[in-house]
Amino acid sequence: MITYDRLYVAGSWTAPSDPDLLDIRSPHDQAVIGRAAQARPADVDRAVAAARTAFDEGPWPRTAPAERVAVLRRLNALREADAERIADLVSAENGSARWFTRAGRPGLTRQAEAYLRAAEAFGWEETLESAAGVRTVVRREPVGVVAAVIPWNSPFSAAMAKIIPALLAGNTVVLKVSPENSLSMGLLAELLERAGLPEGVISVLPADRETSEYLVSHRDVDKIAFTGSTRAGRRIAAIAGERLKRVSLELGGKSAAIILPDADLDRAVPGLKFASLLNNGESCIAQTRVLAPRSRYEEVVTALKDLVESLKVGDPADPDTFIGPMVRRDQQQRVRDYIELGIREGARLVTGGPQVPPGLEHGNYVTPTVFADVDNSLRIAQEEIFGPVLVVIPYDDEDDAVRIANDSEYGLSGGVWSADETHALEVARRLRTGTVTVNGAPISFDGPFGGHKASGIGREYGAVGLAQYVEYKSVTLPASSLALSRGGLSKR
Repeated sequence: MITYDRLYVAGSWTAPSDPDLLDIRSPHDQAVIGRAAQARPADVDRAVAAARTAFDEGPWPRTAPAERVAVLRRLNALREADAERIADLVSAENGSARWFTRAGRPGLTRQAEAYLRAAEAFGWEETLESAAGVRTVVRREPVGVVAAVIPWNSPFSAAMAKIIPALLAGNTVVLKVSPENSLSMGLLAELLERAGLPEGVISVLPADRETSEYLVSHRDVDKIAFTGSTRAGRRIAAIAGERLKRVSLELGGKSAAIILPDADLDRAVPGLKFASLLNNGESCIAQTRVLAPRSRYEEVVTALKDLVESLKVGDPADPDTFIGPMVRRDQQQRVRDYIELGIREGARLVTGGPQVPPGLEHGNYVTPTVFADVDNSLRIAQEEIFGPVLVVIPYDDEDDAVRIANDSEYGLSGGVWSADETHALEVARRLRTGTVTVNGAPISFDGPFGGHKASGIGREYGAVGLAQYVEYKSVTLPASSLALSRGGLSKR
């Protein structure tokens, strides 16, 4: 039993305004695994006020970028040293299979290192010279107080993707996390405390949706960085627009994996095991629409059926488990409702179904499911299910495959499988989506990540992700001025 009866506000563990603690239950068997304080609007007020003071008057925004890099490098080292405990906590809270939480550890390191490299090479202050001889000092300065709001499905990845660039840029941060992740995010707060950030620079607040909306609406918040559903993203965008806050949104997806006629299925189908079903299917980048050529359609359907039926479903702590439980009862019911909808819509149920796997009725389990003979207009092909449900859609030719892949309100991720990587790249260029993997290549943390269309606004990772947390200032000087100082990493 783990208990966090205090909130990490402005660098200190303080009593919450609401003394009642939330029971954190295992998605596997509903056992209480911990208890944690939850933030309310009064706690948000305290955190934002401290962040405002720390930004306006404190040292952090005026600290040299190299010094900020050193602090964030120390945070990353602390996280790496506690990686095993982090993986166990996320698995226990979310139901994420142990293979997934452990496989994500190197990715967290690469994600942080990409931001740190970007900060070291970033043009914090640069000089432009015009033809008339006027010189302009262009500065990249922190935005201010950042409200970072993250979902439950990959909490450490989502948190680090926001707080590292925000802090590197000199901002102060209020991180709002999901109640389900109160334990692992409590551990993150411990690491932040040990990293040596100044008072007021960061707070970590587990809270419900109402408190989250209070935070993003707060008059002293300058920027909102949000990861979550498209529906919630639309609400946050409306709030940001009304108050003219800076905003970046990483939202939902319904990504397509295009299997070209020459693809090696012995490579593609095992690759889709991870690309389509990672984290129990509770992933915004999951490639859950599988587009197969009619010439090989039944071959693809059969291969996916065999793959899904081979996956062990069960206790996420079991190293042989590939699919664990859904995070909550309502999420379990949501996925089962979509499976029943697919049957009513007339799709062919190849394997799986709405029934709970035998012997797992005590947890939030669903049976991994494959649908075939799916038209792209069906709801199961258009709406994000957020569970282990795949739909296999036939296409006539390459143009048809591209059309179907692009026929979605989303545009977050996608994949192309082909024996000819040069040709696969040509197809990838035609897809209206933010990230495309070829033959299962991993996502790069140096390149930008984010969505087209209803999948979001803005980008994360690397130099582009760091740039989401700065404002530009131009200072012009006459040609004769000697007051110009050329900036760099050592400049404030």
